[in-house]
Amino acid sequence: MSAVGDIPRTTVDRRTVLSVLRRLRSPEGQSNPLPLWEEFRRLGDVVPAPWGGYFLTGYDVCNQVLRDRAWHVPDFAWQDRQADPGRWGAAATREMGGTLSRLNAPAHTCQRRALGNPFDRSTLQDLAPVVAGHVDTLLDDLAERLEAEGEADFLATVAEPLPIRTVGHWLGLPPEDHARIVDFAHRQVFAQELTPTRSQLEISAGASAEMRAYFTELIAGRRAAPGEDALSGWIRHWDAAHPDDPAAADHVLYHLTMFITIASMETTATTMSNAVWLLGRDPGRWAWLREHREFVDGAMEETLRYDPPVHLTSRYASEDTELAGVPMPRDTMVHVLYGAAAHDPRRNPDPGAFDPTRDGTHLSFGGGAHYCLGAALARLEIRTLLARLLERFPTLRPVSAPAYAPRMVFRRVTSLKVTSTSLAAAA
Repeated sequence: MSAVGDIPRTTVDRRTVLSVLRRLRSPEGQSNPLPLWEEFRRLGDVVPAPWGGYFLTGYDVCNQVLRDRAWHVPDFAWQDRQADPGRWGAAATREMGGTLSRLNAPAHTCQRRALGNPFDRSTLQDLAPVVAGHVDTLLDDLAERLEAEGEADFLATVAEPLPIRTVGHWLGLPPEDHARIVDFAHRQVFAQELTPTRSQLEISAGASAEMRAYFTELIAGRRAAPGEDALSGWIRHWDAAHPDDPAAADHVLYHLTMFITIASMETTATTMSNAVWLLGRDPGRWAWLREHREFVDGAMEETLRYDPPVHLTSRYASEDTELAGVPMPRDTMVHVLYGAAAHDPRRNPDPGAFDPTRDGTHLSFGGGAHYCLGAALARLEIRTLLARLLERFPTLRPVSAPAYAPRMVFRRVTSLKVTSTSLAAAA
């Protein structure tokens, strides 16, 4: 593997990297990570991590790792070779090891081929009126709260309920279970953090046990009474693929259903909230987009670029290789920094400007074999929501900046208060 682009080589002090990481977790860093991405980029495209391995900051080198099949996701085999059983042998960490996000070929290839494209054009056409209906219902709730109280929490009222209602409809998840699913998903995600504490892993272990019990019961019930939803189709496929080994079918079905459900929620909700913040904090920008709605997609993509809903993802070298001139022995882990890559001025000029007309590029849905399975669905939800918000809330404004959870991997908005001085007559 050879170098990509003009790669600066620097000697990096461990304390410098630790300082950037600490500040990235802080409320200030979560509120505005852009200066910290810039600090990372100034250290080079390949930055030594304090615990070993490297952070990747440049767009081209990040893109290369995401697309090159020689770089693997940290699967069970990699975890079992590590010297920290407390981290990699933890129950919650192992629970995620069977999901698509932690499988390499050939297991990953087999499952992806069996799934095909679950959100193809036909499926999206079927889901479009469903999503539009959910959006209108939730915006009715938002309007009622704004009229009654003057302000409302956009995250709790709209952005968080929409993804679980959408995936819930597609999989046939009972609406009365939605709040429970969102709750254990928020708690389980600690196990996917870069350096989780022991207490966080314990919280995740409890959430993982709840997830397994819930989805195991769900699959058994759906097998007994199948319908026309996606989960029923998966059950028919995997039961036929393993007619003599029902445990193997259940193993795949559990991890597919659990992963796709929880992966579809936080990232989409955060992107929706970030879009409202980035567009609405400037009244002129919101008004301009209302007059130029052909740029709704541009605003969505610029939100994904400007503030990605995932800070980083990790890969390891499946063989001795070299990356950007740096030797990488087998099993070396690298962390792809999506935000730093998206703000690389060599790829996106003037990256600190939020510009819905920008024809820019980003890696927020990943790349290669592990490109986000639900990217098209997330775009449908975000696009539909933005279009209806612009129509129904001409003067929607954030009351203050979003609040974020102190995380390193998955960015999560926990609150975004909004207000509006008027509602459109169409509402």
